Amino acid sequence: MGDIGSGKTSILLAIEFALFGLQPGQKGNSLIRSNEDEAYVKLELEIDEDIIVIERGLKKSSKSVNQTDTSITINNSRYEGSVTEIKNKVLELLSYPSEFAKKTNDLYRFTVYTPQEEMKQIILESNDTRLNTLRHVFGIDKYKRIEENIDIITARLRQEIRVKEFELGNIEQKKVSLSEKKTLLSEREGKAEEVEEIILSVRREKEKKQAEIDALTKQIEEKSRLQTEKAKSEMALITKKDIANTYEREIKILKEEIEKSSKFSYDEQEVGRLKAKIADQEKLLKTSNEEYIKLATEIQTQESQTKSLKTLSEKISSLNKCPTCLQLVPEEYKMNIVTKATGDLRDIEKNMQENKKRKEKLQSEIETGKKLLETLKSSLSGMEILKIKLENLKEKQKRLEQRQKDKEMLSSDINMIKKHIESLDKTIHDFRAYDAQYELRNKEIREIIQRENYTLIKRAEMNKEIQFLQQQIEDIENEIKKIENAKEKLAYLREMEFWLNNKFLELILHTEKNVMLKLREDFSKLFSEWFSLLVSDAITVRLDESFSPIIQQADYEVDYAYLSGGERTAVALAYRLALNQVINSLLSKIKTRDLVILDEPTDGFSETQLDRMREVLHQLQVKQLILVSHEQKVESFVENIIRFKKTEGITNIEV
Repeated sequence: MGDIGSGKTSILLAIEFALFGLQPGQKGNSLIRSNEDEAYVKLELEIDEDIIVIERGLKKSSKSVNQTDTSITINNSRYEGSVTEIKNKVLELLSYPSEFAKKTNDLYRFTVYTPQEEMKQIILESNDTRLNTLRHVFGIDKYKRIEENIDIITARLRQEIRVKEFELGNIEQKKVSLSEKKTLLSEREGKAEEVEEIILSVRREKEKKQAEIDALTKQIEEKSRLQTEKAKSEMALITKKDIANTYEREIKILKEEIEKSSKFSYDEQEVGRLKAKIADQEKLLKTSNEEYIKLATEIQTQESQTKSLKTLSEKISSLNKCPTCLQLVPEEYKMNIVTKATGDLRDIEKNMQENKKRKEKLQSEIETGKKLLETLKSSLSGMEILKIKLENLKEKQKRLEQRQKDKEMLSSDINMIKKHIESLDKTIHDFRAYDAQYELRNKEIREIIQRENYTLIKRAEMNKEIQFLQQQIEDIENEIKKIENAKEKLAYLREMEFWLNNKFLELILHTEKNVMLKLREDFSKLFSEWFSLLVSDAITVRLDESFSPIIQQADYEVDYAYLSGGERTAVALAYRLALNQVINSLLSKIKTRDLVILDEPTDGFSETQLDRMREVLHQLQVKQLILVSHEQKVESFVENIIRFKKTEGITNIEV
């Protein structure tokens, strides 16, 4: 219960939205406040002792209002999915036919809840629109689809019949073509046999020529082997000549070395004298070096003493007080010390000059001695080398004799190789006659192979043509067989087309007519009874073939538009409730068959009609009936009352 505008209808629309989401053509703006960007609905219901919770959301964007978060919870098991997935799940839970998944919820609208403004809409629709809507809701629009499918199938059958009739007209032409193809095939097969004979003849000729070539090849290979052997012999000859030339050069060098070595003589006493001189010179150099080092050390010491005496003289000359006792140093004392230091410095410098002169002399003597020692060692080395050369002279003479023998043997080998090469040249020259024969046979076999290839190509072309003709003959025979079979197929198709158009379609139309007639009778009976309860007996109603209400008063038909407000509401309510009962009787397994929601069903009703409405509602015999109304009298019709009141734009439930 609640005043007009208190939000009662909004709650019913929210229930429908929770179940099915936005309907085709429905705008989300109708479900969300103008000053809000988001809306949310949560619906809890019980189906077969299962607790179902459905949640859906709406959100505004710059261009439209879109559905957002969608979920369903069944006995605490939550499932989130797309809008379509959740709708399919709800339809499954409600046992609604699956064909309602992508269509408007007409089944829900006509069996459970119809918005107030749509109560009278179906009555005002055109006959065709109303009939198609009811066909869909009753679930019998399948008959119409069957009729449409029959039209499609029969059209295809007629097309196939025309094709078969055309094929039957070509059968004689196909038979003539088949005879011509068979004659041509016989001719091609005869020519193919001739070509096979030519191929066999050419191959025999090729085998004969190949045997001749194989024999000549062996001779050519033998010539090639002899040429290889000649090349090896020539290489061996060159190698042996190179070795002989090497021996010749070695013999010449040995002779020169022997001749040169025989001119020298080795003197053992001279070697002894050289060694004694070297020893004396090394001893003398050692003594001079020791003296040189001693003088260098002494000069270094004298230079250090000279520097120390000069430093002492400078310090004493500048000294005024003793650094130890801090007393004045007398000039006489300083003079004595400086004089003595000067004398010592003079003696040291004189001695140092003498030492430097002696050092320079020693350095000159050492350099001269080193040169002399090098000369003596060089002479001794030459004598020792001469001794070695004289000792190797006998070995060289032996080598000379051996190389002369080797040279003689090489000369013999060279002569033998030359004779062998001459013999090979003669034999190779004799084999050259086979080259011309080999080239001639090769040319002949190439021509034979060319003829063979040409014949093979011709055979392949003929075989391909024969295969093509055979395939054509097979295809034509299959076509003739197919055409002959088409006679039976044509008869079957004609019979099928006739049966569909004249038997099956008639059966479907008759079935649909009977179903619609039965539905209309039940519908019209309930509609008439409930209307008569709501309105005086002066007006009666019934349904015509298009389920349009026929309203009569005193044997005259009255247009719906000319009825009073209460009478129009009575027509719409009776139509709506009768439709509910008919649909529920057809779809007895849907879970909403015992639920009816009526939104302001008493618009324009008088007090008497309100009383009569109670009897109508009692006859519905549904387990759950929800009435939305602002009429106080309706409160006496129901067991439970929920009051709504809108305060500052928000609907609240009054306790």
